[in-house]
Amino acid sequence: MDNPKVLIEQNKFGKCLIATSNIAKDEVIAEFDGSEYFVEKATDLPPAVANHVIQFEEHAWRDSNGLARYINHSCEPNCGMRGLFTIVAMRDIAAGEELLWDYDMSEDSDWRMECRCGTPSCRKVIGSFGQLPTEIRQKYRGYISDWLVEKYDLEK
Repeated sequence: MDNPKVLIEQNKFGKCLIATSNIAKDEVIAEFDGSEYFVEKATDLPPAVANHVIQFEEHAWRDSNGLARYINHSCEPNCGMRGLFTIVAMRDIAAGEELLWDYDMSEDSDWRMECRCGTPSCRKVIGSFGQLPTEIRQKYRGYISDWLVEKYDLEK
């Protein structure tokens, strides 16, 4: 389900998602509802999807047929994961604001990407929940993919 208050726009990195109206905390933004890929390692994923899919099991990833494919990463996100495939607002988001989430909220594999978010807390590398500091995991509580909550025996 794609939120009608969100449009695909362009920024310095390419496509991005922008709120066209105010979005309330915990409101659904988009879902990963596309093809599933089952491979041993993330680096075995087809190149055309490797930077767009989310991990939902140890060796499983899913793409999106809609807006979720274009939400960008930030080390200071305003969106997070609910369940396995749903992106929701972590706080109230104002019209005109870019929607961003931390890819480490669902990823825990050999996939890595250089982070260029430019935020004061930028970690410089994206790709592994297991490498997130404890204080960031605590901050993201309630917005981490269910498969990682189970894997790391975290409280929801």
